Amino acid sequence: MKARLIIIGTVFMLFSVAILSANDKEKKGSAAQEPVVVNGDVVEYSAESKNVTASGKVSVEYKGAKLTCEKLTVNTETKQGWVEGNVRIDDEKGVIEAEKGTYNFQDKSGTLDDADFRSDPYFGRAKSVKKVSDKEFIASHGYVSTCSMDRPHYRIKSRRVKFFPKNKVETKDDILYLGQVPVAYIPEFSRSFADPLMHVQLSPGKRKEWGAYMLSAWRYSLTENADGRIYFDYRNKLGTAEGVGLNYRSENIGKGDFKFYYTDEDSRNNRNDGYDAFQRYMVRWRHKWDIDERTNFTSELYKISDQKRKKLGSDDNFLRDYFYREYEKESEPLSYGLLHHSFNYSSLDVLVQKRVNHWFTDQDERLPEIQYSMPSIQLGDSPFYLQDNTSYVNYSYNDSTSTAADQNVTYSKLDSANKLSLPLKVSFLRITPFASAEGAYYNKNTYGATSQVALGTGTDISTKFYRLFNVNSNFLGLDIHGLRHILTPTVSYSYTNTSTMPATKARFGGGASVGDSSVTMELANRLQTKRKGQTALLADFRINTSYDIKPKTTTGKTGSSLGDIVFDLDLWPYSWMSIVGDATYTHSGLRSDPNYNTFSNANIDFNFNIGEDRTIGIGQRYQRKAGKELTFGTKWRINPKWKFGIYERYQFADTTDYPSGLREQEYSIIRDLHCWTMELTYNAQKDHGNSIWLVFRLKAFPENEFSLDQSYHEPKPGSQSSY
Repeated sequence: MKARLIIIGTVFMLFSVAILSANDKEKKGSAAQEPVVVNGDVVEYSAESKNVTASGKVSVEYKGAKLTCEKLTVNTETKQGWVEGNVRIDDEKGVIEAEKGTYNFQDKSGTLDDADFRSDPYFGRAKSVKKVSDKEFIASHGYVSTCSMDRPHYRIKSRRVKFFPKNKVETKDDILYLGQVPVAYIPEFSRSFADPLMHVQLSPGKRKEWGAYMLSAWRYSLTENADGRIYFDYRNKLGTAEGVGLNYRSENIGKGDFKFYYTDEDSRNNRNDGYDAFQRYMVRWRHKWDIDERTNFTSELYKISDQKRKKLGSDDNFLRDYFYREYEKESEPLSYGLLHHSFNYSSLDVLVQKRVNHWFTDQDERLPEIQYSMPSIQLGDSPFYLQDNTSYVNYSYNDSTSTAADQNVTYSKLDSANKLSLPLKVSFLRITPFASAEGAYYNKNTYGATSQVALGTGTDISTKFYRLFNVNSNFLGLDIHGLRHILTPTVSYSYTNTSTMPATKARFGGGASVGDSSVTMELANRLQTKRKGQTALLADFRINTSYDIKPKTTTGKTGSSLGDIVFDLDLWPYSWMSIVGDATYTHSGLRSDPNYNTFSNANIDFNFNIGEDRTIGIGQRYQRKAGKELTFGTKWRINPKWKFGIYERYQFADTTDYPSGLREQEYSIIRDLHCWTMELTYNAQKDHGNSIWLVFRLKAFPENEFSLDQSYHEPKPGSQSSY
């Protein structure tokens, strides 16, 4: 051992002298090269050839890379090395293992034979690996996979695999294997490590509305800043559909996406209406541009043509029939362009909103709407604060519920609302009196030109009380170390005088009562304790309501009334448990309303996060004279390989609109397949029939999937159900 250390030390000294001597020949000012440190059981140096030879347990560290092998020869001047036997090159970009090859320590290039390689998250093997540089290597006649097995569950066999570690991978002449079975030929494949999506997605399955179906999406790339998808779908009851999508990014004009989807829907398999096919299509274009740090532009365009709706006069909706996820978010999406600019203490918004699809029944047009907003700002060194909102809109709306011959409502409106406030602290009270003024002018139209002026005043009063309780207890495992109860009452009073606009102009905001005034009240309670030296919130309970004060009518009866009382409760008794509830006690509206003076709705959720992948959620939904639902959901890991999920929704009401019974049930089994996860799910809905689907996800890229249903999204236990 001592002799080995002496040899290593001597060779290192000679090697360092050689390196320093070589540096003396360079031009003045050039930096000294880092020495190559060679360790081995036997190390020899030849001054004539300037080669260092090492054997046994050889290791070399140079410029952040480490090489180990059984035999090494390296030239001290060129840094070129010849390696053999259990060769391993390890650096931050990945690992390459081989039997023999060449390696240049200076530029980290070389060629290795019969090599295994890995660069997170990929694994592979090839007849030869050429390391072009620190940022690139090429594997020839091998395969690549995200499976680390010696015999991977799947792999892409390729003539050439070009790796840019931590950046991207490119392949040529590929065959996709599942196990030992070839399943597809791919001419070439390119994927950025920053790209979370797969190039081919297949979604077979069966649904009540579609029948058996196969949806496919093929990704393409035009440039580094432009890529998209080509869609070709088949639905047994509806026929074929196709489309194209484009995503683009630009430093100059921002980013966006475009989608066109078309179908000549085959009606013969679905209904007997005398029509063979219906032409239906959608064009969607969305764009976002951050012009500078303070200015941005956002736009969306939806154009939907639906021959089926026109010919049958039905309530069919193209989005609902083909893109239910988008339909759930917005059944009648808006088409608009919005420019926003932020000043130091205010902002300006310019909105152009066009009703592109005229069969949409609940959309208005704003051509344009300009709004200037200034939040409350201090006026110089004075104690006063000013808030301003000024807007102009050229408005158009088609009122389909109106019985008038002309259902179009159009007008231009100029509006300015200002609020002057004076925050004060009087004893233990925070008092903020304010005065407001709003003026609105409507241009001449069917109802004539008119204006409105409203003056108001009021005040906001709030305070905070708290009390400490010396309670230390671990009863039921609550881990309480002191309690602090915080009580925050808030009262706001506002008064608005008579509007100058006649009551006949009610659709424009006219007809305000004389001396309208109201009081809003809120009482907030918070309960805190100490856990592990940190403040922990145990409970948050809020009650709020309003009281409208109105003058006496000609009959002498007062019009004053108490508004709805709203309750909100959040509890966190344990770090793994939360209880969230809300309820509304209705005290507004007509006394003949069945919800008057009753709890019109009440909801409560219990959520348990027992541990990693072990959650339970129970939710109760109550609406008077409407739905009364109980929801239950759980995701539970049994062991490292298996996990299951359950979701159920039960309706207690028994009416025409809300029949009782189990409305929805869903059961999932999830299996860890090493490099994949498999999820088998059965779903049954009372109104939509039964479905079963299978989902495979690559663990390296959990966003990617081949699935049997693309419209399903996991229901959240206790979330609000739509009746």
